[in-house]
Amino acid sequence: MMPTFILMTRLGPGSLSDVQSRKRMGKEWLGKVRARCPEVKWISHYAILGPFDFMDIYDAPDVETAQKVSLISRAEGALEAESWQALPYEDFLGVLGEIGG
Repeated sequence: MMPTFILMTRLGPGSLSDVQSRKRMGKEWLGKVRARCPEVKWISHYAILGPFDFMDIYDAPDVETAQKVSLISRAEGALEAESWQALPYEDFLGVLGEIGG
């Protein structure tokens, strides 16, 4: 089972003003990520409220691959990109049990 990562991105105001431009930019970004990180398995993509504009959830074989996804996002115009590793709750409970919690 591959680790799960969450990518949070915030775009510049100009990249959100035109629907067709946004679609094109999103497809170009995804194409570059798929070309450079073909082992990434996309789970979901959300537009969100709050300090970030988008949240992507994906599986990647390792932290280095997740770092590539984040770097590609920054290189393609994201003002901010944060990547978080996520642990399924049941796995968290297993880890907690291992340390005596």
